[in-house]
Amino acid sequence: MATRMPGVCLEEASAEVSGTSTHLGGLKESLRSPGSPWPAELIALGPGGSARQEVLRKIQELSDSVHRDPFMVADLDMLASRHATFRQALPRVWPFYAVKCNSSPWVLCVLAALGTGFDCASQVELEQVLSLGVAPSRIIFANPCKASAHIQYAAHRGVKLLTFDSEEELTKVAKHHPEARLVLRILAEDSKSRFPLNTKFGASLEACGHLLTRAGDLGLAVVGVSFHVGSDCQTPQSFAQAIADCRRVFEMGRGAGYHMSLLDLGGGFPGAEGSEPVFEEDFPEDTGVEVIAEPGRFYMASVCTAAVNIIGKKAVLGPGGHRRLLYYLNEGQYGSFRIFLREPTPRTPIVVKEFLSEPHLFPCTLYGPTCDAFDRLSLEEVWLPELDVGDWLIFPSVGAYTCSMSSTFNGFPPAYVCYATGPQLRSLLEMAP
Repeated sequence: MATRMPGVCLEEASAEVSGTSTHLGGLKESLRSPGSPWPAELIALGPGGSARQEVLRKIQELSDSVHRDPFMVADLDMLASRHATFRQALPRVWPFYAVKCNSSPWVLCVLAALGTGFDCASQVELEQVLSLGVAPSRIIFANPCKASAHIQYAAHRGVKLLTFDSEEELTKVAKHHPEARLVLRILAEDSKSRFPLNTKFGASLEACGHLLTRAGDLGLAVVGVSFHVGSDCQTPQSFAQAIADCRRVFEMGRGAGYHMSLLDLGGGFPGAEGSEPVFEEDFPEDTGVEVIAEPGRFYMASVCTAAVNIIGKKAVLGPGGHRRLLYYLNEGQYGSFRIFLREPTPRTPIVVKEFLSEPHLFPCTLYGPTCDAFDRLSLEEVWLPELDVGDWLIFPSVGAYTCSMSSTFNGFPPAYVCYATGPQLRSLLEMAP
């Protein structure tokens, strides 16, 4: 079934993807290492090779050195696979990848080459995506509260699709970007999501009528409705209710004289089976409504694997005289693991060590390397065997909101990231001149 991007026919979208290649080639050239056709950070996997094997190879390499810095391996083939999975599961929905989830140049390059749209939240993110040659029509500026200067930048660069949820935002847009095509973001039930958002963004259904009227008074075009059920939503029912609410707002908009033609499902896709939103009941295909979404975690979570080293250890006695272990890692919540403290259950890493027999497990606290006592990977303990300074731990599925939230607090740089790709995806990238 043919699906076109908002305001762009399939032929135009194809031309835009093709036109992106020049910029992809420029980026590839800028990152290229001397004497190699590929950047040092891009690993070319051979037949049968895997990103996990590269993690273990890198661990072995670093284990022979005193510099056992943390690192990540990003599986770009997995990223392409997640895109294919999304398109297969929701063929009518065009994905606009949420740049905030992971804004690595290589991640954006691959997705640009695959033809996705992009959900940007700031001028910097707009600049990142536009620098790859992505057409402005493939971008939605989806932050409901934007700085005036950022709105001006979007107007200057031809990015027209903007979200709003307040009268004050309409005033800014009318002043700085009167040609914008606006999407009204409504409140959505997000209690079943691990990271709720509706306390900050979204207009109530009761407020939508006034906002639509106000937009008309200002001469602005409202073309659609959006929502966000919260990051990592655990039930499709949240989507169902939000989509039904969007139908009501569509009716309000059309009653006010707007040509409402865009439904934005937002993000929150966890990737679990059965989590796909169903919208045919409220927006059947023959209505001509175009449907987009803003997946981030769905695309990135399983792409990256992190490897960290134990740089310190302490044994303490807990209640009842039971032995507990404190492990100090060279990466923590101020680096790539900031998101861990917001997750409901602690992550138990994979231990990279051979034992002669089944090891006894101890309750362990995992601390990061900084001087902040709150620099720990989770508030709860995890159960691990007794390990030594210099041993390695692996954390799979850490591609979402890890690198993009990292800092250099206390002078500790975030984990180095290298990117692995197989022959098929490399061929797509090699098409760039």
